[in-house]
Amino acid sequence: MIVTKSENVHENVLKLIKDINFGEIKGTYDIVVATVSVLKEIITNSEWNTAKKLMDLITLNGKYLIAAIPLEASIGNMVRRILKIIREEYRSELKNKTEEADGQESLHKILTSEGDQEIDFNVSVPSLKSSLIEHINEFEAELETCSENITQQASEHIHSNEIIMTLGRSRLVEEFFKKAAATREFEVIIAEGAPFLNGHEMAVNLAKAKIKTTLISDVAIFAMMSRVNKVIIGTHTVMANGGLRAITGSHTVAQAAKHYSVPVMVLLPLYKLSPLYLRSYEQDAFNRHVAPMHGVIDGANAPLMEKIQAYNPVFDYVPPELVTLFISNTGGNAPSYIYRLLSELYQLEDYDL
Repeated sequence: MIVTKSENVHENVLKLIKDINFGEIKGTYDIVVATVSVLKEIITNSEWNTAKKLMDLITLNGKYLIAAIPLEASIGNMVRRILKIIREEYRSELKNKTEEADGQESLHKILTSEGDQEIDFNVSVPSLKSSLIEHINEFEAELETCSENITQQASEHIHSNEIIMTLGRSRLVEEFFKKAAATREFEVIIAEGAPFLNGHEMAVNLAKAKIKTTLISDVAIFAMMSRVNKVIIGTHTVMANGGLRAITGSHTVAQAAKHYSVPVMVLLPLYKLSPLYLRSYEQDAFNRHVAPMHGVIDGANAPLMEKIQAYNPVFDYVPPELVTLFISNTGGNAPSYIYRLLSELYQLEDYDL
């Protein structure tokens, strides 16, 4: 990927990068919403007169965003999604324009053309901007209801008296459990999720919601798995093959579940679905590492740090064969169906930005 010079980049893109890096915008959902908002701002206030110029502008700013924050795959997903919206709206507006000007023969030619190769994106369509803003507003409304649409499915997947295991804390998984608890009783076993140990917070929140909760150490995952009916976890990213980039310990949970034939369900808002694959030589770009002081080693033992080397990754890769079902805002899908979802969300030409 060619890194663009910052002087060619929209000022709101530079501000977004700063806000994310300094922690003013946290969490995948908030980053996604902010990214879409910035891209909409570029469409609204930048100078362009053809779809080609606009796509070049979005691609330029998108590449800079992705290069600056490579671990947030959802940013690239939103850039690709906006590019697909531009292509769809351009085709629609051009079809209407051609129908009015040239009659049915030219319209038939557009409708029967395959892909974007035969479409000229350099034709000026005055009504394109307003159509794009309207479509993006609808997409933003869809993002707002994404989590709610997933939690509404809780009662279909969690049954009475089941024992469910999860790992660490995911706001979406927490809401999923609370929604199910409104109509039935079940038990949740939570692995604490080193290095951040935010499973403790998850356990407290579920206990306050009157859900029977047990907190365990990560080393007890395999020992407890034989009692579990199913595993429900969140994820940071889903790769194009159905594999996960999820918090450390997810691979351990998924392997233990496979050993005991326990189904593994992953809650997947579709903005986390990436068309990229994990390649072995990209492990450094796939992961990030934090100091072992994050829960693994107590601050009182800091002198130990001078004598040891600790490998403390934030993410695990979970291969698709260890996942049973993805529960997305559009319903449940097997990992083998991911390719179909990708084709609906993004244009093939935009996979490799």
